[in-house]
Amino acid sequence: MARRQRDSHDEGGGGHDGGGSLRWLLTYADMITLLMAFFIMLYSMSILNLNRFREVAISIRSGFGGLEEGQGRSILGSTGQFSIRPSPVEGETVGVPWHIVRKMQRLIQEQDLQKSVKLRADERGLVISLVADKLLFQAGSADLSPRAKSIVDAITEALRQVPNQIRIEGHTCDLPTVSGKYDSNWELSTARATTVVRYLIEIKGIPADRLSAVGYSDSKPIVPNTSEANRAINRRVDIVLLRTAEYQAAR
Repeated sequence: MARRQRDSHDEGGGGHDGGGSLRWLLTYADMITLLMAFFIMLYSMSILNLNRFREVAISIRSGFGGLEEGQGRSILGSTGQFSIRPSPVEGETVGVPWHIVRKMQRLIQEQDLQKSVKLRADERGLVISLVADKLLFQAGSADLSPRAKSIVDAITEALRQVPNQIRIEGHTCDLPTVSGKYDSNWELSTARATTVVRYLIEIKGIPADRLSAVGYSDSKPIVPNTSEANRAINRRVDIVLLRTAEYQAAR
């Protein structure tokens, strides 16, 4: 009886010890695997290409239409209004000091220009969009209106405070021109961009070597030309504060 009890005890102990050892090894192996995955993740984060990451982030945000309506960058609101919320990543993306961005935001609010002047950021830099309809120009015209001149005057004060190159871009919708002065939207959009450039040089004294003008016709709409409200958003002049690296590459 005593022998049988001892045998039974030995077998149970041996089984218990063997099972415990196996469980300990499995736990240890799981811990090593998790630690390895953790350090691989840390290593991959340490070699992250920040410039490439920002380019991807810009591309994703641009695909949703620009900046968050009201305060931050996100999708296009029902009014087509854009604005920018300061943050370290956005500050580097825009390529313009944030006090200038804030100054532009205050200008838009103080002069109640939310429906006429819009800010957004893309891979080029900071884009100041001026709605053309009944603000900058009359239909089919490239002559600046008095109201347009006062808005450009206010914007110019911010432009003087940054060294960035400035590109003026003219844009139209997909409808044909309504006057006989310009044969197509290509001529009209280019004339409008050139008019703003001349005003900045001749009246506001911005150095000519900081400025360039280009007309895009209806080839770069902000929103689809599917309604008159959308077409009014697309008929615009963009004042683009270019990031230095992007401008040098373009040259």
